Amino acid sequence: MQDSSISLISKTIVSVEQLRKSLTHEGVSLTILHDISFEIKNGESVAIVGCSGSGKSTLLGLLAGLDTPTAGRVSINGEDIFSLDEDGRAALRGRNMGFVFQSFQLLPMLTALENVMLPLELLGGQDARSRALSILERVGLGHRVAHYPRQLSGGEQQRVAIARAFVTEPALLLADEPTGNLDSATGATVIELLFALNRERGTTLILVTHDTALAQRCGRILHLDAGGLVVSA
Repeated sequence: MQDSSISLISKTIVSVEQLRKSLTHEGVSLTILHDISFEIKNGESVAIVGCSGSGKSTLLGLLAGLDTPTAGRVSINGEDIFSLDEDGRAALRGRNMGFVFQSFQLLPMLTALENVMLPLELLGGQDARSRALSILERVGLGHRVAHYPRQLSGGEQQRVAIARAFVTEPALLLADEPTGNLDSATGATVIELLFALNRERGTTLILVTHDTALAQRCGRILHLDAGGLVVSA
């Protein structure tokens, strides 16, 4: 009998096949990503690295279905996301993904608790408040749940964003330069939290970063250069 845990870890959650993204401006075509292919298994942590302009954030946007490719295919849990319309891709993101952004992307008119409750409410969750309170306690913000983003430090805002990303228990978490707006000490604390939650919940993590030391904490590194995948280690 096959061990179910082995089966789970070997399952491909992200499959990218010959992905290309080009733009045309004033008659001139620019290729941002060149026919990239790779797979990511369930539970992996993968860093996407490369210099500015190498296509890192473009690739992350395509993996999330927030942008559409010129050619190629992205499958999440075996489902071709570009076979879906915009509403279908949004529903897939709600079911499968969490996001952590460099700029936090908290809604300023909502408290910390309300920001974390929001994705659960959009999914129709019945226990949004208790689940949001629990994850805010886990990230050390149980005493700040009624505060608005403007009343929180940068590190606290990013911890709220991490709580929001994990509260739906996504299979896949996408993080784009999550410490880019934080000082080094605060950034280190946030990263420890991100990896701790990732381990606890078995979430697959895809992390865009320019920080080599941070990238090396991931299980694998995808290196982009001028839109091409040059290293997959």
